[in-house]
Amino acid sequence: MNTKYMKEFVLFPDIMIMLILFVPLMGYTLFNALSVGTWVAFMIGMATYAMSEYVIHRFLFHMKTPKNPFLLKVIKRLHFDHHADPDDLKLLFLPIWFSVPGFSIYTVIFYFITNNISLTVAYVAGIVFYFMYYEWKHYIAHRPIQPRTALGKKIKKAHLWHHFKNENYWFGVTHTSVDKTFGTYKDQKLVEKSETAKNLEKRV
Repeated sequence: MNTKYMKEFVLFPDIMIMLILFVPLMGYTLFNALSVGTWVAFMIGMATYAMSEYVIHRFLFHMKTPKNPFLLKVIKRLHFDHHADPDDLKLLFLPIWFSVPGFSIYTVIFYFITNNISLTVAYVAGIVFYFMYYEWKHYIAHRPIQPRTALGKKIKKAHLWHHFKNENYWFGVTHTSVDKTFGTYKDQKLVEKSETAKNLEKRV
Protein backbone atom coordinates (compact mmCIF):
# COMPACT_ATOMS: atom_id res chain seq x y z
CA MET A 1 0.00 0.00 0.00
CA ASN A 2 1.15 3.52 -0.79
CA THR A 3 2.68 5.01 2.38
CA LYS A 4 1.08 8.30 1.38
CA TYR A 5 -2.34 7.03 2.45
CA MET A 6 -1.05 5.45 5.64
CA LYS A 7 0.54 8.76 6.67
CA GLU A 8 -2.58 10.70 5.70
CA PHE A 9 -4.64 8.43 7.93
CA VAL A 10 -2.33 8.31 10.95
CA LEU A 11 -1.52 12.02 10.91
CA PHE A 12 -5.13 13.19 10.81
CA PRO A 13 -5.65 14.99 14.17
CA ASP A 14 -8.66 13.00 15.42
CA ILE A 15 -6.96 9.72 14.52
CA MET A 16 -3.72 10.78 16.23
CA ILE A 17 -5.57 11.59 19.43
CA MET A 18 -7.31 8.21 19.44
CA LEU A 19 -3.99 6.44 18.84
CA ILE A 20 -2.45 8.33 21.75
CA LEU A 21 -5.36 7.26 23.97
CA PHE A 22 -5.09 3.68 22.74
CA VAL A 23 -1.41 3.19 23.67
CA PRO A 24 -1.81 3.35 27.49
CA LEU A 25 -5.09 1.43 27.33
CA MET A 26 -3.46 -1.39 25.38
CA GLY A 27 -0.33 -1.22 27.52
CA TYR A 28 -2.37 -1.77 30.69
CA THR A 29 -4.32 -4.54 28.97
CA LEU A 30 -1.10 -6.35 28.00
CA PHE A 31 0.09 -5.99 31.58
CA ASN A 32 -2.84 -8.27 32.47
CA ALA A 33 -2.46 -10.45 29.40
CA LEU A 34 -2.22 -13.72 31.34
CA SER A 35 -5.80 -13.36 32.53
CA VAL A 36 -8.42 -14.97 30.30
CA GLY A 37 -10.94 -12.41 31.56
CA THR A 38 -8.82 -9.62 30.10
CA TRP A 39 -9.18 -10.98 26.57
CA VAL A 40 -12.85 -11.80 27.05
CA ALA A 41 -13.42 -8.15 28.06
CA PHE A 42 -11.32 -6.99 25.11
CA MET A 43 -13.39 -9.08 22.68
CA ILE A 44 -16.63 -7.83 24.22
CA GLY A 45 -15.36 -4.29 23.64
CA MET A 46 -14.69 -5.06 19.99
CA ALA A 47 -18.12 -6.64 19.61
CA THR A 48 -19.71 -3.60 21.26
CA TYR A 49 -18.34 -1.26 18.63
CA ALA A 50 -18.96 -3.70 15.79
CA MET A 51 -22.64 -3.69 16.73
CA SER A 52 -22.91 0.01 17.53
CA GLU A 53 -21.30 0.81 14.18
CA TYR A 54 -24.52 -0.32 12.50
CA VAL A 55 -26.97 0.95 15.13
CA ILE A 56 -25.48 4.45 15.34
CA HIS A 57 -25.12 4.74 11.58
CA ARG A 58 -28.65 3.65 10.79
CA PHE A 59 -30.68 5.16 13.62
CA LEU A 60 -28.68 8.23 14.69
CA PHE A 61 -26.72 9.35 11.64
CA HIS A 62 -29.72 8.76 9.38
CA MET A 63 -32.23 10.28 11.75
CA LYS A 64 -35.09 12.38 10.46
CA THR A 65 -33.82 15.87 9.65
CA PRO A 66 -33.98 17.90 12.90
CA LYS A 67 -35.89 21.16 12.93
CA ASN A 68 -33.76 22.52 15.75
CA PRO A 69 -30.88 24.55 14.19
CA PHE A 70 -28.29 23.33 16.70
CA LEU A 71 -29.19 19.66 16.31
CA LEU A 72 -29.21 20.07 12.54
CA LYS A 73 -25.73 21.57 12.68
CA VAL A 74 -24.50 18.66 14.79
CA ILE A 75 -25.95 15.92 12.60
CA LYS A 76 -24.72 17.70 9.47
CA ARG A 77 -21.17 17.57 10.83
CA LEU A 78 -21.51 14.00 12.04
CA HIS A 79 -22.97 12.55 8.84
CA PHE A 80 -25.24 14.56 6.55
CA ASP A 81 -22.36 16.61 5.13
CA HIS A 82 -20.33 13.42 4.63
CA HIS A 83 -23.03 12.21 2.24
CA ALA A 84 -23.03 15.55 0.45
CA ASP A 85 -19.25 15.38 -0.03
CA PRO A 86 -18.04 11.79 0.57
CA ASP A 87 -14.44 12.55 -0.45
CA ASP A 88 -13.88 15.42 2.00
CA LEU A 89 -11.30 14.08 4.45
CA LYS A 90 -12.42 16.51 7.18
CA LEU A 91 -15.89 14.93 7.14
CA LEU A 92 -14.69 11.34 6.83
CA PHE A 93 -13.64 10.69 10.43
CA LEU A 94 -15.81 10.94 13.51
CA PRO A 95 -14.85 13.95 15.64
CA ILE A 96 -13.32 13.44 19.07
CA TRP A 97 -16.13 15.42 20.69
CA PHE A 98 -18.52 12.67 19.60
CA SER A 99 -16.49 9.48 19.97
CA VAL A 100 -14.83 10.06 23.37
CA PRO A 101 -18.08 10.88 25.27
CA GLY A 102 -19.67 7.82 23.65
CA PHE A 103 -16.83 5.59 24.77
CA SER A 104 -17.11 7.11 28.26
CA ILE A 105 -20.75 6.04 28.49
CA TYR A 106 -19.83 2.47 27.49
CA THR A 107 -17.03 2.55 30.08
CA VAL A 108 -19.30 3.60 32.94
CA ILE A 109 -21.89 0.94 32.06
CA PHE A 110 -19.29 -1.82 31.82
CA TYR A 111 -17.63 -0.82 35.11
CA PHE A 112 -21.03 -0.69 36.79
CA ILE A 113 -21.63 -4.28 35.64
CA THR A 114 -18.18 -5.71 36.46
CA ASN A 115 -16.91 -3.41 39.22
CA ASN A 116 -13.42 -4.27 37.94
CA ILE A 117 -10.96 -1.66 36.67
CA SER A 118 -8.67 -4.10 34.83
CA LEU A 119 -11.54 -5.66 32.91
CA THR A 120 -12.98 -2.23 32.14
CA VAL A 121 -9.68 -0.98 30.74
CA ALA A 122 -9.43 -4.08 28.54
CA TYR A 123 -13.03 -3.54 27.40
CA VAL A 124 -12.35 0.08 26.43
CA ALA A 125 -9.13 -0.97 24.69
CA GLY A 126 -11.23 -3.38 22.62
CA ILE A 127 -13.68 -0.61 21.73
CA VAL A 128 -10.93 1.79 20.67
CA PHE A 129 -9.11 -0.96 18.76
CA TYR A 130 -12.22 -1.78 16.72
CA PHE A 131 -13.02 1.90 16.34
CA MET A 132 -9.61 2.46 14.72
CA TYR A 133 -10.27 -0.53 12.47
CA TYR A 134 -13.63 1.02 11.55
CA GLU A 135 -12.04 4.37 10.73
CA TRP A 136 -9.40 2.63 8.60
CA LYS A 137 -11.97 0.63 6.62
CA HIS A 138 -14.06 3.76 6.17
CA TYR A 139 -10.98 5.61 4.98
CA ILE A 140 -10.19 2.84 2.48
CA ALA A 141 -13.76 2.94 1.17
CA HIS A 142 -13.42 6.60 0.22
CA ARG A 143 -9.84 6.74 -1.00
CA PRO A 144 -8.39 5.27 -4.21
CA ILE A 145 -7.16 2.18 -2.38
CA GLN A 146 -7.91 -1.31 -3.66
CA PRO A 147 -8.61 -3.77 -0.82
CA ARG A 148 -6.46 -6.90 -1.03
CA THR A 149 -9.10 -9.46 -0.11
CA ALA A 150 -12.38 -10.41 -1.80
CA LEU A 151 -14.24 -9.62 1.44
CA GLY A 152 -12.57 -6.22 1.66
CA LYS A 153 -13.57 -5.42 -1.92
CA LYS A 154 -17.14 -6.53 -1.20
CA ILE A 155 -17.42 -4.33 1.89
CA LYS A 156 -16.00 -1.31 0.06
CA LYS A 157 -18.48 -1.78 -2.80
CA ALA A 158 -21.37 -2.02 -0.35
CA HIS A 159 -20.36 1.21 1.38
CA LEU A 160 -20.11 3.03 -1.92
CA TRP A 161 -23.56 1.73 -2.87
CA HIS A 162 -24.79 3.27 0.40
CA HIS A 163 -23.41 6.63 -0.72
CA PHE A 164 -24.16 6.59 -4.42
CA LYS A 165 -27.07 4.15 -4.92
CA ASN A 166 -29.39 4.24 -1.91
CA GLU A 167 -28.76 5.54 1.61
CA ASN A 168 -31.34 3.19 3.13
CA TYR A 169 -29.18 0.08 2.70
CA TRP A 170 -25.65 -1.17 3.43
CA PHE A 171 -25.01 0.58 6.76
CA GLY A 172 -22.13 -1.65 7.78
CA VAL A 173 -18.64 -0.27 7.21
CA THR A 174 -16.46 -3.12 8.50
CA HIS A 175 -18.91 -5.99 8.08
CA THR A 176 -22.22 -6.91 6.45
CA SER A 177 -23.54 -9.33 9.10
CA VAL A 178 -25.93 -6.95 10.86
CA ASP A 179 -27.19 -5.57 7.53
CA LYS A 180 -28.02 -9.12 6.46
CA THR A 181 -29.70 -9.83 9.80
CA PHE A 182 -31.97 -6.77 9.60
CA GLY A 183 -32.66 -6.87 5.86
CA THR A 184 -30.64 -3.81 4.86
CA TYR A 185 -28.22 -5.75 2.68
CA LYS A 186 -29.64 -6.37 -0.77
CA ASP A 187 -28.48 -7.04 -4.28
CA GLN A 188 -27.77 -3.54 -5.53
CA LYS A 189 -29.30 -4.42 -8.90
CA LEU A 190 -32.67 -4.82 -7.17
CA VAL A 191 -32.46 -1.52 -5.29
CA GLU A 192 -33.75 1.70 -6.86
CA LYS A 193 -31.39 4.64 -7.07
CA SER A 194 -32.27 7.21 -4.43
CA GLU A 195 -32.47 10.91 -5.24
CA THR A 196 -31.47 11.83 -1.68
CA ALA A 197 -28.37 9.65 -1.22
CA LYS A 198 -26.21 12.77 -1.38
CA ASN A 199 -28.69 15.05 0.37
CA LEU A 200 -30.03 13.45 3.54
CA GLU A 201 -31.69 16.68 4.61
CA LYS A 202 -34.19 16.41 1.77
CA ARG A 203 -35.52 12.98 2.71
CA VAL A 204 -39.28 12.81 3.26
